[in-house]
Amino acid sequence: MIVDDSLKAWLTLSLIRGLGGEGARHLLREFKSPEAVLSASNKSLCTVVKPEIAAAIGKGVADELLEPALSWLEDDNNHIVTLGDAEYPQALLNICDPPLLLYVKGRLDLLNKTTLAIVGSRHATPQGISNAEQFAQSLSDAGLCIISGMAHGIDAAAHHGALDGSSSSIAVVGTGLDKIYPSANRDLAHRLAKQGALISEFPLGTPPIAGNFPRRNRIISGMSIGCLVVEASLQSGSLITARLAMEQGRDVFAIPGSIHTPQSRGCHKLIKQGAKLVESAQDILDELPGRILKVAPAPKPSLPSGEEHNLLDLIGNDPVSMDVICARSGLTVSQLSAMLLTYELEGRVATLPGGLFQRIY
Repeated sequence: MIVDDSLKAWLTLSLIRGLGGEGARHLLREFKSPEAVLSASNKSLCTVVKPEIAAAIGKGVADELLEPALSWLEDDNNHIVTLGDAEYPQALLNICDPPLLLYVKGRLDLLNKTTLAIVGSRHATPQGISNAEQFAQSLSDAGLCIISGMAHGIDAAAHHGALDGSSSSIAVVGTGLDKIYPSANRDLAHRLAKQGALISEFPLGTPPIAGNFPRRNRIISGMSIGCLVVEASLQSGSLITARLAMEQGRDVFAIPGSIHTPQSRGCHKLIKQGAKLVESAQDILDELPGRILKVAPAPKPSLPSGEEHNLLDLIGNDPVSMDVICARSGLTVSQLSAMLLTYELEGRVATLPGGLFQRIY
């Protein structure tokens, strides 16, 4: 990426200690450009910001703080997009606190595609992972870029599903883009950098600080026309994203689940609060303004017959214990263990903590 004086001025303004996004936007409204802010007199600056902030602007930023970003930009896949750039996500201009600039690794063209957020629990159930992947791929194939936060669980599954579709995926992270968090998602991060995009408002070198993740959630919701919550406990951070989406006037969707599963309770709470209950990707597309495409109905999987089919029906939709399955089926533990192992290897049944089993559709 070519670095000119204007970009250096934007970068410098973003690195002024204590300034913050709101203060920077006030200065830009008053002085019209970051170059004008940086060259303004202390007296002029003090009419807009506190004296200590004006003094910090007058001192500028040391070269060693700018150098990491300038070196990072030497890679053609790395970019910095400012509020003044055409590539800046236009949807973010409509939220109350748009980032001054975004660090972007990957495809700039995705920043202004029609985008849908898919978020959910880090501690997802196997069915939740499957739902996130399938919804994301279907919606990606329908023309929606899928955005999420690259966390464990639902976020990662949504990214994988969307990358397998035709419209790719964006990850908004809570660290500098020179760090990968969580580290277990390193392969996913590299795949996003090649096929999709990673973005962050945080300077390079920023570690995973807890307070950064709620802030990144406003970007996830702000760039989206809607937000789908796949699974969420009542304490899940994905409920923050859903609340922000509601406040920003975006549609919120939720997939219902078992009343016995903690990961479903956040979704049920959202539905009670007005989120739209969805059972298929087409349910979402039917609600969005200017629908993209219809999702072709997925072929129905061939069902096993006879005793196997009956056993899957006996497991039902909710997580159940071996004792319950024994009571329902009349089979012995040894018989069931062999059958359940086969089903697990085939992806029809998942083993959950506590010795429970869940049928996967």
